[in-house]
Amino acid sequence: MLMDYKGSVTVKIDGIAASAASVIAMAGSKVLMSPVSMLMIHNPMTAAFGNSAEMQKAIDMLGSVKDSILNAYEIKTGMSRTKLSHLMDAETWMDANKAMELGFADEIMKRSVEDIETPAVSMMYSKAAVVNSLMDKIAAKCKIEKPDEPVQPPEPETTGRKVDDLYDRLNLMKF
Repeated sequence: MLMDYKGSVTVKIDGIAASAASVIAMAGSKVLMSPVSMLMIHNPMTAAFGNSAEMQKAIDMLGSVKDSILNAYEIKTGMSRTKLSHLMDAETWMDANKAMELGFADEIMKRSVEDIETPAVSMMYSKAAVVNSLMDKIAAKCKIEKPDEPVQPPEPETTGRKVDDLYDRLNLMKF
């Protein structure tokens, strides 16, 4: 959230504002959403354990929390509590256009090309770049000669052992 000198709060949603984040977003005097962002509202939830009295406390608490959430949504959107309650019951997902239409957002953020900084390091995956990089590394390890230079075959190593002796040793390891 951004706060200007007048004390107003601008909320910018550039991803997903779901569940409690949607309630927090309602605190903004101005709510801006990215064209690719989403806002989701639903009923409050909890986990409870215990006897019927404990369960009733949990039910009452959820009712109070829902009323509080409805207050935030109602103040921001101007919609009726009944309509908002139905949207919460249905676990409603909204894109930026729908959120604006229903009053959850005030404006859709726009970017001009001049505002976009070119990153110093590209984070996009490119199969061709990966293959080329791998081929360069393999070539460096193998020290591949240039095509116009003749490639000399390596001299065979001699260990002074006979092939038959090596086969005999291998046969000892067989079961």
